[in-house]
Parts: sequence; structure tokens; C-alpha cells
Amino acid sequence: MSPIRNPEAIETLEGHIENYDLVLVPGFKNSSAEHWQTMWEEKTPLFSRISMSRWDLRDIHYWIDAINRRLTECEKPVILIGHSLGALASACVLAEDPPNVAGAMFVAPAEPMRFEVEEIIPHHRLNRPTVLVASHDDQLISLDRTKQLAAFWGSEWVDLGPAGHINAESGFGRWPYGLTILVDLVERIEGNL
Repeated sequence: MSPIRNPEAIETLEGHIENYDLVLVPGFKNSSAEHWQTMWEEKTPLFSRISMSRWDLRDIHYWIDAINRRLTECEKPVILIGHSLGALASACVLAEDPPNVAGAMFVAPAEPMRFEVEEIIPHHRLNRPTVLVASHDDQLISLDRTKQLAAFWGSEWVDLGPAGHINAESGFGRWPYGLTILVDLVERIEGNL
């Protein structure tokens, strides 16, 4: 396994892994081999991913169902790490207040109207610690809209500057800084216990 180039964050997460399951929730069409979610899953034993047979369906309910299936398989509290449509679906699951979800990291959520889910996503504060990571030039959502979603959900808002859709096409392969953001979230979750 090739390192992700953030050994401090990996070491910190390894110290917490006995307490949490870190579950990746990719977006529409899944995450490619060069995407940070795939790199994190393949380069460390810390992460697992939801499974779906059809990543090409635009219906958020398939994502929500896949997350809920994965939650039934987890023995420890889960931290969801969602990208794009996966971030929106993760927020929907958190809004259901599942007892075994400790928090979530929403990375570059897609504009809900693109997937016709404006009425489905939560418009209120979520009851778990969350962080929303945004970009100034994301082609799938405006910066102001990410601020609005973060405000709705009570998420800490992290500004990456011009970072596209925070995916492989935008140059986010291993994304070591993302692991630092995740560590901060885990430590916030620990502080809330």
C-alpha cells in the first residue's frame, strides 16, 4: 500500500478507529480509481464504502437505502464521508437521527435542484457534528449555496478556495488535507461525548 502522505492524520485516525466505522459515500457514478475516496479506501484499512449495483441512477433514494443498509452492517458508531450526491444523501440519513451515526463530512455537495431533491434534503440543524467542505469554483454548486446548506445543517464550513468539485478531475487524488479535516471532525465528535 502506498502512503497517502499525511502520516500524522492517519496515525490519529488509527487511534480512533476502534471507536468508529468510517464509511465513504460516493456521488453519482461512483468515485473513480483516481478519486480521493477510492485512494483513502485502497491505501489504508480505515475506510469502507457503501455498495450499490447501479451508480448511474439519479434517484437519491438509492443512495439513502445503500447508506442505511451499510449502517445495519456496522458494529460501531459510523462517521459518513459523502461526496456530491453522496453528501446530500448522507445529510438525509442524518436527518432521520439514526442512533449509530456519530457525524458526517460533506464534501462538495451537489446542488440539490440538479437531482430534484430540494424538498427531500433537510432544511434544519442536524443533531450530530458535521463539516461541509466547499470550493469557490465548483461547477455543481455555488459557494453561497454551500454556505446556506452548512447553515441549515449546523455544519462547520471549510473553504478550500478554487478547488473545482473536489474530485479527481480537479486534482484531488490522495487529498491529504482532507484527512486533516476528518481528524478535526472526529476530535469534535469525541469532545461532544
